[in-house]
Amino acid sequence: MSTVNNDTRATGTSSDTPKQAVNLGQLTDMENSFITLLVAQVQYQDPTKPVDSTEFINQYSAMAQVKSMQNMTTLQQNNLVLMDNLQTLSAASLVGQEVKVSADSLQLEGAKVSGQVTLAHASATTVLQLTDANGVRTDIALGPQEPGAVPFSIDPQALGLKPGKYSLAVKTDSGETPGVEVSGLVNNVRVSADGPVLDVQGAGQVPFYKIVEFSQGQAA
Repeated sequence: MSTVNNDTRATGTSSDTPKQAVNLGQLTDMENSFITLLVAQVQYQDPTKPVDSTEFINQYSAMAQVKSMQNMTTLQQNNLVLMDNLQTLSAASLVGQEVKVSADSLQLEGAKVSGQVTLAHASATTVLQLTDANGVRTDIALGPQEPGAVPFSIDPQALGLKPGKYSLAVKTDSGETPGVEVSGLVNNVRVSADGPVLDVQGAGQVPFYKIVEFSQGQAA
């Protein structure tokens, strides 16, 4: 069943962020203390050698600048928290949907896996290479290809591939090593300290930022 899991580590991280925000009450106290010191400085200055008023203005301007920078830092931290929450909600809405992700490995469980390779140059020999945990490599010939998207489909049962994780690589006679994109159904979303992580059928655990394409409706 499709689920959205919450990592307990993420709870600690998100709660720590607001604590790092600047306390505006402390800033007000700091400003009041500065004004008190400024008044005392004026009151007890040497009448024969009065302090230039420009110096007072510069001091107050510096204080105002510090306060403005602190307020800006607070706003930036709040915006980061908001963006993180929005990203989590967006990822959660993908459960049960098909996505295409950039992947350098596959998690085969017996079902067919589809995807594509995008070539920048024509290739007379294009080979998709799968390597298991023991270093055993399986080559899947994609044949001569023109520049552009090259779709592929992997049938683990037909190829005699056991369930497990396989590294992915593409070799061409032009020397190009393009990336691989895998299409799959999002089974669940886990919230981690590094952001949402999607469990994509055929690709395994994939960070949210590796999504390259969304598809409408549920995958067949």
